[in-house]
Amino acid sequence: MTTPVTEPGPAEPTAPRTSVSADAYALQAQLDRLERHFAGLREQLRHAQRLASLGTMSAMLAHEFNNQFTPVMAYARQALDTGDVELMRKALEKTLDRIEILRQMSGRIVGMARNGESGPSRQLLRPLVEDALGCLCRDLAKDNITLNVQVDPELTVRANRTHLQQVLFNLILNARQAMLGRPGRLTIEAEPAGPDRVAVRVRDTGCGIKAEDLPRIFEPFFSTKCYADKPDKRGLGLGLTICKELVEEDGGELSVESRVGAGTTFTILLPGGEGA
Repeated sequence: MTTPVTEPGPAEPTAPRTSVSADAYALQAQLDRLERHFAGLREQLRHAQRLASLGTMSAMLAHEFNNQFTPVMAYARQALDTGDVELMRKALEKTLDRIEILRQMSGRIVGMARNGESGPSRQLLRPLVEDALGCLCRDLAKDNITLNVQVDPELTVRANRTHLQQVLFNLILNARQAMLGRPGRLTIEAEPAGPDRVAVRVRDTGCGIKAEDLPRIFEPFFSTKCYADKPDKRGLGLGLTICKELVEEDGGELSVESRVGAGTTFTILLPGGEGA
């Protein structure tokens, strides 16, 4: 009896060394690592911008320390030279006055450096504007800039206090820099803008922004001030990028309008505080 010959069938495919599911898992793990790394880099950028802001404040504070102590030293020196008790009293009074001014300035900078609450909450807007102006540690009139604040003391927004203070400070600082060397006017105004929304505008009469630069104004490291002749006019190109991120994190929007030679207006649109 002859044994039938069986034709060989097709060879079984060799199993891949790595399955599709394992590849997908590895890819997802790598994406998760990249996302964490990206989040860390964003936090470093925010920290760099905060340090830049604090550095600017510290430089201006040092300048104001010098300005405030000059009359104190003059009175004290004259009082000691003449032995005049009344002049000594005036020197002590001026010393106390100047120390209180400097204490308030330093307190605002410490407040800016301190980490804020993690989430948005109901905030009175007017005190935040005044704190941001105080962080300049300088009377804008000394720069030939007229200040006009039109914010209802009872108007509220829903925002992270530290975020909004940092945004306002950066916008005010930018406005001041745009008007240095020429008479100017800084206007900060706020009003309800639709259902449960508040619009905050920071408007200057400075040099303005070129039309071709406006679309890039919120890009990281883009700055129209990097080649300015004075350090207090230069920028890192991070301020507006971080400002936009902070506003958007609180459910708001940040936009800009500008015309060369006429000035610039930044508008912050935030949730109203009534429903907070």
